[in-house]
Amino acid sequence: MGWRGILGFEYGIVQAPLGPDISGPELVAAVANAGGLGLLRAPDWEAPDYVKQLIRKTRALTNKPFGVAVVLAFPHEENVRAILEEKVAVLQVYWGECSQDLVLQAHQAGSRLYLNTKVGSFEEAKKSVDVGVDAVIVQGLEAGGHVIGQDGLITLLPRVVDLVRGLNIPVIAAGGIVDERGYVAALALGAQGVALGTSECVTDSLQQRRAMLTLSTRGSWLKYIKQSTQTCLAGQGGLAPHRVLKTPFFMDWRNLPRHENETNQPIIGRSLIHGVEKEIRRFAGTVPNATTTGDIESMVMYAGQGVGLIREILPASAVIKRLVKGAQDLIQKEFASEKTSGEQI
Repeated sequence: MGWRGILGFEYGIVQAPLGPDISGPELVAAVANAGGLGLLRAPDWEAPDYVKQLIRKTRALTNKPFGVAVVLAFPHEENVRAILEEKVAVLQVYWGECSQDLVLQAHQAGSRLYLNTKVGSFEEAKKSVDVGVDAVIVQGLEAGGHVIGQDGLITLLPRVVDLVRGLNIPVIAAGGIVDERGYVAALALGAQGVALGTSECVTDSLQQRRAMLTLSTRGSWLKYIKQSTQTCLAGQGGLAPHRVLKTPFFMDWRNLPRHENETNQPIIGRSLIHGVEKEIRRFAGTVPNATTTGDIESMVMYAGQGVGLIREILPASAVIKRLVKGAQDLIQKEFASEKTSGEQI
């Protein structure tokens, strides 16, 4: 079963690399210490020395393995080189072409380094498998933030599972999974693990806790995630559409013409992102972090469709432990093969 681990990790639970820098050393270390796979998010610009610092800060907080995620659509070659030199356990790549050369580089960097890709279509999955990746994360349309494909997880996941059958390539499900029922459903569809984004985004701990507490004093992200169970796809520019909460700001601007974007919009705030000060313009896809100032309620607030199932804010370690224990209990109590009542599953 997926909770017994993938790629040498204790549990089959992956913390999605929340951008632009929400997945910092503290959150990643907390996930790793709880037995999951935590993923740092590399900057969207070349900063190899900074990437090494992120990795070393994380190692100071945990002796467990973890990984780093890189968006291939942005400058990344120097960052990847730094990651490989630091010999982290996992390199995740997405939003771009994963080449066979990159896979070979990763494998040559160390026997414990695995490379996985995040895909949103069967075609992307096949390309990734053909170049020799070690694992595939399948993202359904239900996911929060930038959405890669157009297929729901329940239809896409089994196709990818069938594609890799017999190849010893774990498939990890992502999109709308926040509790043990979603976890078990993913396992039933053939996944060997699950990736969590929205669930980890509201953990009551570490860097993300500081960010969310900062925002909640202004009545923004945390307030909306408690009040709203509705999300929708927005924005066709940039990398892809993204799934957001239906905040009052979004509802006011939901009919914005397709050609409009943040380019000619006013500056509504500023953030320190990976140590670099950045301006945030209206309609930008920049998620507020702990340093953000300005009109926070008019900024993007990502969430997956599973947000309505989040009923309490827990530490990252508790999220993982509850998910694993809940899945175990659900399977043992509800779906055990030795049903005395003769019910059909």
